[in-house]
Parts: sequence; C-alpha cells; structure tokens
Amino acid sequence: MADPAPGTVYLVGSGPGDPDLLTVRARRLLDEADVVLHDKLPGPEILELIPEDRREDVGKRAGGERTPQSEINDRLVELARAGKSVVRLKGGDPFVFGRGGEEAAHLAAHEVPFEVVPGVTSAIAGPAVAGVPVTHRDHASSVSFVTGHEDPTKAESAVDWEALAATGGTIVVLMGVGRLPDYTAALRSAGLDADTPVALVERATWPDQQVATGTLASIVEVRDREGIEPPAITVIGDVAGERERVVEFLRGYGVDDGSGGSGAVTDADSDTATDASEEGDDA
Repeated sequence: MADPAPGTVYLVGSGPGDPDLLTVRARRLLDEADVVLHDKLPGPEILELIPEDRREDVGKRAGGERTPQSEINDRLVELARAGKSVVRLKGGDPFVFGRGGEEAAHLAAHEVPFEVVPGVTSAIAGPAVAGVPVTHRDHASSVSFVTGHEDPTKAESAVDWEALAATGGTIVVLMGVGRLPDYTAALRSAGLDADTPVALVERATWPDQQVATGTLASIVEVRDREGIEPPAITVIGDVAGERERVVEFLRGYGVDDGSGGSGAVTDADSDTATDASEEGDDA
C-alpha cells in the first residue's frame, strides 16, 4: 500500500497566553489538528483547550531537562509523513526567538508542506498590557528586541550591549530575568543612565501576571524583592516610565477592574504587592 500523502505542519503563534488573543486561524487549527506539539509558553488556559490525547509536550521537563530541537524537528516530519495535520504551537510569534525559522527550514529540506500562522508577539503585547508602549513620540522612535539568554561578558556574544546603549530608543529583552544583573551592568558600563526606567512583566496576560518597575540601578533589587520569575519580559527605556502615568486607569490584566479576579501589580516605590483583579514568547 502506498504511503499516505504527507500532512501539513502549521507553525502557530499562540500570543502571550490569553486565549482571547489567539488569532481566529490559530484557534481553528487547534480545534482541527490531529496532534499539537507544544512547549510551556502558550499558557495553561490555551493548553486546556486541547484534548490531552491530541497534545504532546515538547517543552521543558522537571529537573531542567528539555526536548532537544533535533527531536522536535524529526517528530514533526514523522507525524506529517504519517498523514497527520500537525500544529507546532509556540508562545508569542513563531518567528520571534521561537526557532520557527529552524523548523521551517527542516520541514522544507524533508519536503513536508507547512504554513506559518503568526501570533501576537509577547515582545510587544507584554509591555502593552502593562501600560508600557514600546514606542512613543516623546520618548522612543525605535525599539530593539534581544534575547537575554546570552552572557554579556562573552567575547562572541551576538548582542552588542554597547551599541544598544548608544542607539537610544527602547530595549526589550526576552528570556532575560536570570541574567538581569549582567546586562543591566553592561548597559550602565556602556553609558546608559542609571536612572533609566525599567519595567518587568511576568507571565503577561496569564492569570498570575505581575508587573514591577524600577530603574537600571534598582531593578535587580526590585526583581528579588518582588519575586519576579520567568517567563518575563524586560523593558528598558523612557517608555517604561509611562506606566506610572496610566496605571490608575489601566484595566485588563493584573489590575483592579472590579471583576473580582486576582493578580499582582508591584512597583519600585511600593513595599508590597498590590492585590489586583483580572488575569493575565518568547519570553
């Protein structure tokens, strides 16, 4: 018997985590797919939309173990060649620090048809829901997106922190909470003012979203005091100061809108987290 025609692999961005921020096409594909390969970043409420018998966790395991990217690539090809309709579900947008480009190239090399379904990138949505615009006429006409995984002291680092400090504008760091002391020090050494506003947005749009703000000099202490943990986004630049101007009237995620939900909002000038309401990639 002839092998079945290959199925299609859909590289789908799930947005920052709130199911309401899935694109219409992403939601339809989740409902129709034979199997969904996902990591942890899509968020618990989105993963709950997928029946357990149709989803495979290829993200981080207990104890820090991860599914190697090579195994994910091979699994996508295997499932597609079995005639399956496959969704590869990623947080944010699949092509923003999501290895979607690597998976697309692997699928093409193995003659597997695929489609890219863009998602709302957490690099923009995370700051936005916290009241921080990544660009602003008065503060920033450019924005740089960088990964925080790299050690800024590495000679071969792909991130030029000195150039970023000199460029001005907004710096958005994804996956960088752990190395926050390293790159804030690198930016200060490169001449960025210690009083530059900084915002941390943890689990943007998830039910337990938290926001903490400070300055380039104080933000590490703020992170430690407020217990900010991954996944979180760091926003560095004058735009981060805009949150203070709007937070009293900001509604939605992690702020008090009278809906009776739960969350936390913290700032450098408050000693404790504020009880708040409502809920909350690459980050």
